[in-house]
Amino acid sequence: MLDKILIANRGEIALRILRTCKELDIKTVAVHSTIDRDLKHVLLADESVCIGPPPSIKSYLNIPAIISAAEITGSVAIHPGYGFLSENADFAEQTERSGFIFVGPCPETIRLMANKVSAISLMKKSGIPCLPGYYGCIKDDINKIKNATAICRKLGYPIIIKCSRGGGGRAMRVVYKEQELKGVISTMFTEAKIAFNSDNLYIEKYLINPRHIEIQVLSDGRGNAVYLGERDCSVQRRYQKIVEEAPAFGITDEMRYYIGALCIKACFDIGYRGVGTFEFLYENNKFFFIEMNTRIQVEHPVTEMVTGIDIVKEQLQIADGCVLNFKQNAVKMHGHAIECRINAENPITFLPSPGIITRFHAPGGFGVRWESHIYTGYSVSAYYDSMIGKLICFGITRDIAISRMKNALNELIIDGIETNIKLHLKIMNDDKFRQNKNINIHYLENDFVFDEF
Repeated sequence: MLDKILIANRGEIALRILRTCKELDIKTVAVHSTIDRDLKHVLLADESVCIGPPPSIKSYLNIPAIISAAEITGSVAIHPGYGFLSENADFAEQTERSGFIFVGPCPETIRLMANKVSAISLMKKSGIPCLPGYYGCIKDDINKIKNATAICRKLGYPIIIKCSRGGGGRAMRVVYKEQELKGVISTMFTEAKIAFNSDNLYIEKYLINPRHIEIQVLSDGRGNAVYLGERDCSVQRRYQKIVEEAPAFGITDEMRYYIGALCIKACFDIGYRGVGTFEFLYENNKFFFIEMNTRIQVEHPVTEMVTGIDIVKEQLQIADGCVLNFKQNAVKMHGHAIECRINAENPITFLPSPGIITRFHAPGGFGVRWESHIYTGYSVSAYYDSMIGKLICFGITRDIAISRMKNALNELIIDGIETNIKLHLKIMNDDKFRQNKNINIHYLENDFVFDEF
């Protein structure tokens, strides 16, 4: 029985997990760095433990400190949230070896899916459509580069080179012509080594104007799994998501069933347990797998809003050994939901904007959901990710959801630091976005002037 959970994270996701634990009468332990002792979830938790100084490597990425905190508090399980150690197979393994339940997939699954090459190979075996490409790792020697040149000629330019352990938009480069290839490969070896301590690269055909669509799944590891529809995450900058919505425009029930059923089959094939997300590029009515996230997603609230299913609650119950108590035919999607990621950053340069919030007022109203840990007087640290909140709005139609989002953004007041609120307002007011005219992953870079706010 999960009677006490340690939340190995910070900010809004830690608060989200804590609230669901309280609903389930589960005691909570918050861990925090020295500068995070006044975070909201720390104050609300049943117990809290300081695990180190501000740098993540000495606190939220400090595996021995987190395991020790679980031991001294008598915790039964550890929830990693997202980011930090959430997809670290070694952490999951050490958690389980230390006698705790890891709220997530088994370490072997995390390790397999963290390597993009092995993940793609597994998905192909399950029948998931993947991009044409070369998935044998390129190494930094002249023969491999010659081989890469021949492969790229066969695929046809443009192509994209990625690190097998990459993610979050890092360590990936597009090559438009052969003359650029050798230089890009050399640069990529350095980037991948620095970012992911890996120099294994692979090649895929680069799609010109795809959308980014993902499928949310729940699987109990006991032969039961469901998909909760799809999300469109095409509004992004440098492969970083900014706006997400559900359902995705133009995806028919038949297409949803087709790709959802394949994702469920893949869950069974790899013995998946917990919540997860299959991410795809989508172009010309075709899906192409890019990766699987083996954790809760930042954008999970939009799926919760249109399905009425508490994904974090289901995640905790699966970790507790429960089987899913509903079948696929019970999953219904109603209305439309949009999420805007509110970041402490300059809306033009996207540079982080740490500092003290001098005035804060949260938006409200029917269909408005604000997920955040900030308050007046809160100090936004330069040590952590710049996202300080998520604003989610629901409507029976997409137009109503957009209208509510505009009103909510205008109500949201965060003074003392720079934020991207004005960028979100510009997106919501943009005719192309409102009418869903060819929105793809290049929408912001092609359609926005970032010096006009």
